[in-house]
Amino acid sequence: MTVYEVKNKIEELKKQKDICILAHSYESRDIIEVADFVGDSYKLSVDASKVKNKNIVFAGVHFMAQTAKMLSPDKHVYMPNTEAGCRMAEQMDTDTLAGMKAAEPDRLVVAYINTTAELKTLCDVCVTSSSAVRIVKGLKEKKILFIPDCNLGSFVQKACPDKDIKLFNGGCPAHAVVTRDEAVKAKADHPNALLLVHPECRAEVTELADYVGSTSGIMDFAKKSDNKEFIIGTEMSIAEHLQFECPDKRFYLLSKNIICPNMKLTTLMDVYRICDDIDTDNAQDREILMSDELISKAKVCIDKMIQLGG
Repeated sequence: MTVYEVKNKIEELKKQKDICILAHSYESRDIIEVADFVGDSYKLSVDASKVKNKNIVFAGVHFMAQTAKMLSPDKHVYMPNTEAGCRMAEQMDTDTLAGMKAAEPDRLVVAYINTTAELKTLCDVCVTSSSAVRIVKGLKEKKILFIPDCNLGSFVQKACPDKDIKLFNGGCPAHAVVTRDEAVKAKADHPNALLLVHPECRAEVTELADYVGSTSGIMDFAKKSDNKEFIIGTEMSIAEHLQFECPDKRFYLLSKNIICPNMKLTTLMDVYRICDDIDTDNAQDREILMSDELISKAKVCIDKMIQLGG
């Protein structure tokens, strides 16, 4: 089949089997084009909770599909490729966090949404990259344990000097690989371009940026800005998507190393196959199944985030 034929078949299957497709912004362009909703992980989970479709196909990574299931427990949530995990979400386990909590029980645990459902059961409040500073600033508690991304945590720490924030030495390997030298070179190579950077990058990189924000924030900034050139300091697929959406502007990569291998695991054919398999026994291995107890415990920190305006 051609790409065009596969896309048409997916559109037919969506109608036949009551499917809504969610695609994270880091997915490839062909997947983005068959998705009903595109965005960051939390936005997509909220989108899933609002649609009436009984079947959700989440083109992203595992913790994102888990979050969608937590917010839509009455719906069937499927991953096109179950091998798509998240290196950041998987680098901290419940035993490690339990030990840190036992050592300093007076610290409120703030979890980046890029964590597993199991880890969220031990956390007090969840945050996204776009809401982290606002939520932490609004907390009455002063002593905080921020997990797992130390770069986002450091960004929050600088924005909230009145808080005593302890960091876990974790983070996104794709964003953390970018160096100050790369940022300096990119700005020298493209002197008319604004540097837009994700807070998962190191502080030495974000300090040079014209804008620091979430993936959605970066895209919105570029679309609305009167500037015509931008250096994109997040997953390299974002530069491609912006090229399509803003053909009158120029987008350059901060680094060719900011690539998420897990996001790239899911292909258009994976999306087609799960859509084709839904309502058959063949889809069982790709459905997100969580116990009521796990959903209930993990959702506490997400509900707190929503309450605080996350």
